[in-house]
Parts: sequence; structure tokens; C-alpha cells
Amino acid sequence: MIKTLQEAKRLIKIAFALTLLLVGVALLALPGPGILVITVALAVLSGEFIWARRLLDQMKQSARRARDAISRRPPVRL
Repeated sequence: MIKTLQEAKRLIKIAFALTLLLVGVALLALPGPGILVITVALAVLSGEFIWARRLLDQMKQSARRARDAISRRPPVRL
């Protein structure tokens, strides 16, 4: 049972973020910014759950590695 207003806000926040996460996963198969939506959902969830913080950190690390790999490639001449 929800006892305080803070608990109610926390539950609403978690429900919103989980819904957003499911929408993001669906957008991976549908046209839309799936990775962006998943990132936002994990950012919201990371305030409540360690697993979400770790997953968000892994996504950030992967994005940095991809950015660095792209920046090291020689320019394409047309």
C-alpha cells in the first residue's frame, strides 16, 4: 500500500520509465529513435535502480568507443 506522497511519486516515475523503456524497445523494430528513447528511460530509472545505472554507463562507454573509432577513420574522398 502506498503510504506517502513520495512513494506515490516514485511509483509513477518508475511506471513512466518502464513504459518508456518498452516503447524504446518497440521502436528498435519500428521506425523511430529507439536507442534515444531507451537512453532517456534508463536515465530516469538510474536514479532508482543500480542495474539501470550500470546499463546506462555501458551504453555511454559503447557510444564513446564508436565515436572514437569513427574519428580515427581517414576521410572519404569523393
